[in-house]
Amino acid sequence: ALLEVQKILGHRSILTTAKYTHLTSRTDHNARQLINNLMNGFSIDWGKAK
Repeated sequence: ALLEVQKILGHRSILTTAKYTHLTSRTDHNARQLINNLMNGFSIDWGKAK
């Protein structure tokens, strides 16, 4: 996936692309919180899930 992003952005070096892929602790926390909030909105009966 990173190679595809490299091509799209036109970077010659994968290292340039990799610089932009890290998450700060703040953005990581925000992303986790967003996913948790979305998942909490679902009502799933795991006994019937296939």
